[in-house]
Amino acid sequence: MAQERKRRTLQELLDSVPNIVDYLYANRKGSVTRDAVQRQPPPHVLPEYTNWRDEQRAWRETVALYDQSFHMTTSILRGPDALRLVSYLAVNSFRTFGPGRARHFLAVSPQGYYIGDGILYCLTPDELFLVGRAAGHNWVQFHAETGGWDVAYERDEIFTQNPTGRRTVYRFQVEGPHAFALLEHLTGAPVPETRFFHIVTLRIAGHEVWALRHTMAGGPGFELFGPWDEGPAVKQAIIEAGHRFGLRQVGSLAYFTTAFELGWIPRPLPAIYTGDELRPFREWLPATANEATWALGGSFASPRVEDYYLTPWELGYGHLIKFDHDFIGRAALERMANQRHRVKVSLVWDPDDVAHVIRSYMDTDQRPAKYIEFPLSTYATWQYDAVLDDQKRSIGISTYVGFSWNERAMVSLAVLDPEYTAPGTRVTVLWGEPDGGARSRPWLEPHRQVEIRATVAPVPLSEYARAHLAAARRGR
Repeated sequence: MAQERKRRTLQELLDSVPNIVDYLYANRKGSVTRDAVQRQPPPHVLPEYTNWRDEQRAWRETVALYDQSFHMTTSILRGPDALRLVSYLAVNSFRTFGPGRARHFLAVSPQGYYIGDGILYCLTPDELFLVGRAAGHNWVQFHAETGGWDVAYERDEIFTQNPTGRRTVYRFQVEGPHAFALLEHLTGAPVPETRFFHIVTLRIAGHEVWALRHTMAGGPGFELFGPWDEGPAVKQAIIEAGHRFGLRQVGSLAYFTTAFELGWIPRPLPAIYTGDELRPFREWLPATANEATWALGGSFASPRVEDYYLTPWELGYGHLIKFDHDFIGRAALERMANQRHRVKVSLVWDPDDVAHVIRSYMDTDQRPAKYIEFPLSTYATWQYDAVLDDQKRSIGISTYVGFSWNERAMVSLAVLDPEYTAPGTRVTVLWGEPDGGARSRPWLEPHRQVEIRATVAPVPLSEYARAHLAAARRGR
């Protein structure tokens, strides 16, 4: 395994292993929560400031402050072809895009399956910033460097992998029912009327601060960002003013659970491991990249890596697709557009079945069920658990899973066949790996598979988030 990982490219790795699914299953796992803490390293961001339950409550009841400065990669594109490049790579329309705007950037393969996504910012003409997980950045960097575009590419890596020991900008999210009141107190002025993914300028602690209308858990809020060196002063001002509004700093344990309430699937497997058209990318991508070193896991088991690929519609991104420009994957998406699509839903796990899993840890007469970690229970980077109907037939996959204190529920995000997606539908999640963890050792403890009943619920799960997002889309 160690020798395989030293190979020069992902393509060479693929050529050397019998099956890429088995290879990815054997990668290091069982540490997603720990890795999340490390990506936002103490003392910059603590795992908990009060406790994760209290911090989850803040984005629903008062106001929460997330420090997002450390764990996301940034790609910077400069030059006359910057916008043309991202338009060629993204399913999104850019007809109304320009300074003061942002987009949820989504890139797909030539076959129409998810490769990567992130938030794309435009502050000045001919300069774009893409922020998010590594897979989308690798795809953008490959095309920027090999496609003949008149564009300069710069990469600002996550803090723990950044040789400079600093970032280009700080990023703080202020969110919750009291977020606007806090910002008005800080700035001494009403919060500007701002639509989602529009950027305005605020003045905090004597500094000009860019403010993106954005949400992490579905509530009202802004992402605040500016030059790195100004971050400490801005953050301190937010914390001091926040006392009167019930502000809580959100640690890395609670931060990564916002996705459950918003309904965002953070880590789909990028569809890059097959297809001749993607071979040049695989020959460019080093075998040390996340796409080769992160882990598959879960009870869904198929030898075909293609069965782990997801379409934009399955991820809830169908509304982002605009056929008003040429882009990679357009022809495939046009063919798929009128086909039957699986649907993203929330699953609320049965509390008695979850309690049964926990009780199994103290049963010395048989193997316990797979350990459930709180608040984030996803143990593999790309977690795919099988979802079954009442006849034990596979009807989809459950992905991101954990506990929401606001909902008092164990929740996962799932992609299901459309006939099973009505709220209230009862399904079953198969928890634990089919071989009792043998294929994933030493990363996972020996365990037995168990069935956990679940109830289909809307996306977003939170009624609070659904109400706020619906009002915001109406411009309120």
